[in-house]
Amino acid sequence: MSDVTVEAKNLRKEFGEKHTQVVAVQDVTMRVEKGEVVLIVGPSGSGKTTLLSMIGCILTPTRGEVYLGGQKVSVLKPEMRAEVRREKIGFVFQGFNLLKSLTALENVQVALDLNRIKGKAAKESAKVILEELGLGHRLDYYPVDMSWGEKQRVSIARAVVNKPGVILADEPTGNLDSKTGHRTAEILRELSRQYGTSVIVVTHDNRLENIADRVIYLEDGLIKNG
Repeated sequence: MSDVTVEAKNLRKEFGEKHTQVVAVQDVTMRVEKGEVVLIVGPSGSGKTTLLSMIGCILTPTRGEVYLGGQKVSVLKPEMRAEVRREKIGFVFQGFNLLKSLTALENVQVALDLNRIKGKAAKESAKVILEELGLGHRLDYYPVDMSWGEKQRVSIARAVVNKPGVILADEPTGNLDSKTGHRTAEILRELSRQYGTSVIVVTHDNRLENIADRVIYLEDGLIKNG
């Protein structure tokens, strides 16, 4: 278990009750090693985002267990789950989720502030990661003044600035053109190698398969391979 960053056992998620019940994820078991990049691929409605949300301590499984770094997180109380999200997980979203009133630098600093790193130390750490992602010339730009690709890189910087053990990316290339989308995926792969971070990418974009160590196919809430 010491080398396993993410492990899901018999995960199941149900929404609704009786005749309105929908089973979004059915008894999924998977593991992702430290530094591994795994794609979860499948059609819309296959349960990809629901699975990612359970791994990311956003949704509570109806049944089953989630372990991060050997810690059983699926049974934690809400406040403890929030702490796990802050300290162990970085999220990258399709819609970027940047704060429009903050600059690129300030958007990244927010993640550090939430993790109790403030002031000069937070500003310097945010600056360093943005420079590593080629955004040193955009530190004081607001989201409205940045391209789609630049906004996605700010989103990635925010996700990794606390050096989490796990990065969860939900359709990170969905709003990007082919070239920019592939570069985004390459950046996630480079970060996994640099920091030993486990990266799980939910996508319907099969073109990203060449940056992954492994691809898991999900259909109707069930893993079809992996």
